Amino acid sequence: MCGLVGIYGKNGSFPSDEPASAVADMAGSVVHRGPDDSGFWTDPFGGLVLGHRRLAVLDLSETGHQPMVSSDGRWVIAYNGEMYNSSALLSKLSGTGRRLRGHSDTEVLVEAIANLGVERTLETAVGMFAFAAWDSQKRELWLARDRFGEKPLYYGRHNGAFVFASELKAIRALPGPAPEVDRTALSEYFRWTYVPAPRTIYQNIFKLEPGHYLKVTDPSVVPAQQRYWSPVDTASRTSDQPAGTAAVDRLSALLDQCVDARMVSDVPLGAFLSGGVDSSAVVASMRRVSSAPVRTFTIGFTDRTFDESGYAAEVAGILGTEHTDLMLTPEQAMNVIPQLATIYDEPFADSSQIPTFLVSQMARENVTVALSGDGGDELFGGYERYRLAAILGRAQSRVPSLLRSVAGSLTTGVSVDNWNRLANFVPDALLPAGLRHRTGQRLHKAAAALCAGSFPDAYGALIGVDHDGNGLVIGGEQSLCAFSGADRDTLRGFPPFEQAMLVDTLTYLPGDLMTKVDRASMAVSLEVRAPFLDPALFEFAWGLSADDRVRDGQGKWVLRELLRRSLPDHLVDRPKMGFGVPIGDWIRGPMRPWAEDLLDPKLVSSQGYLDPEVVTGEWHAHRDCKADLTPQVW
Repeated sequence: MCGLVGIYGKNGSFPSDEPASAVADMAGSVVHRGPDDSGFWTDPFGGLVLGHRRLAVLDLSETGHQPMVSSDGRWVIAYNGEMYNSSALLSKLSGTGRRLRGHSDTEVLVEAIANLGVERTLETAVGMFAFAAWDSQKRELWLARDRFGEKPLYYGRHNGAFVFASELKAIRALPGPAPEVDRTALSEYFRWTYVPAPRTIYQNIFKLEPGHYLKVTDPSVVPAQQRYWSPVDTASRTSDQPAGTAAVDRLSALLDQCVDARMVSDVPLGAFLSGGVDSSAVVASMRRVSSAPVRTFTIGFTDRTFDESGYAAEVAGILGTEHTDLMLTPEQAMNVIPQLATIYDEPFADSSQIPTFLVSQMARENVTVALSGDGGDELFGGYERYRLAAILGRAQSRVPSLLRSVAGSLTTGVSVDNWNRLANFVPDALLPAGLRHRTGQRLHKAAAALCAGSFPDAYGALIGVDHDGNGLVIGGEQSLCAFSGADRDTLRGFPPFEQAMLVDTLTYLPGDLMTKVDRASMAVSLEVRAPFLDPALFEFAWGLSADDRVRDGQGKWVLRELLRRSLPDHLVDRPKMGFGVPIGDWIRGPMRPWAEDLLDPKLVSSQGYLDPEVVTGEWHAHRDCKADLTPQVW
């Protein structure tokens, strides 16, 4: 993995008198992404300065140095990622007379771009990547990001120039005033717990969306993003896959190919192992394709409610891996929290960021690359909310809209607090204690979902944190479903269960999961690869029948059946656990003084972004155990 930065400003239009020095400062801010090497390249006539920090994984020699110039001298690239089909790209160069100086995938990529162009290269490339490619002949800057958003890339106009970087902190490192906070982005954050693309927390600074590229011909203008791959379009045209046992056989072969491609490395490699279906399937595949021992890493917690380390140890023992686990106390985990703002750059509130950072930190002491099971739920229907989405879809189609609207109005006519009070009088037989503390929130969300005008909006109401319309962000606005509107019409052709999976692939997967893993791992200079996020596996998964996805109310049937070939049933069929920590209890307990300081009404008011009355109301409701508002408060 690496970090790339750059400034593009024609006619000497830069946010600094010394653009090379400014880019050096930008690169220095992301040294954790590439501690092994640094490089800079300038086109004084074109007005471009590129910077790069390198984490050497393939071709550790000087021939892998970046920014890298193509053999014909026309193209220059700064690249972050790994290309898993370098051999296929290389075969397209046969007969062109291009000779490689080393064996890095960076060199294959820049030569492919020089020979095929950026667009044709992107259509062929399989990997996780973000890159900036400069055409010195046409004076054009191309920015591109991988299909699933595994690697980040930010860009925009700032202080008189077009700037871009792997992390927002690099843009903040530029001289001059910092970008202004985008209040709409802040409002979206409080709904989704992350800032959805293409927005960032800053005005005029954007995220390049997954499967998109940008061609910049004039640094004074921010052009529209162009899509080169769409999960919705791909899912709509996939061919039917074999069923039953034949589907399991096909998955076994495909997963092994994807895992094998991601095990190519010139540095030590291992895997995250939670003991869940996805990570266990990846590790089982690693054992099948590799003759070398496999190293696995697990974080455990002394709070057994959140601890999966025993399952992971059992899986490791059966698969015969070299296993390392670390049991953490709440105090050790809480020590990470002061670092989170620096790691994530913009508001980000998936509390599993804490154990993700800790397992990355532990793994980095032994390896430089780790494989993960991310993406399995989105591909094979693993989340419980997909089954809730199917129920919601049936309700939307069967209940008349007028009746849904009346029911919604009656429900939301009673406040969340009053519903919670009423729930205290309902017998435990009708309302279990585990549901009682969020009755009001659940009813309001259900009402919003039933009254939504489209299924994606209904699903957005179902999964969003309930800050809708409560005036928390001063001057902010929200949308029900934060994803590209161009996909809405295509989504209607899918049943609700699959629409939910596709919405997650467009939003939650890149915006939350991939952001969490990239920042947590790169903060300690660890590269994480996700075998499930491969175009071939995606197409296979979307060609499966509904029965091969879900059977007997349990998702990921085909993946579970594959795992049964390596593990006993009790490890395959156990309930899904999230990779979390008891953050709500910590906030009420040992972290309470810290929370009280941060949520003090005078401090909140002085910032001018949030309504202090709303903040105080929700904080006190959570603090005093009147409601479980962990996501909102965190």
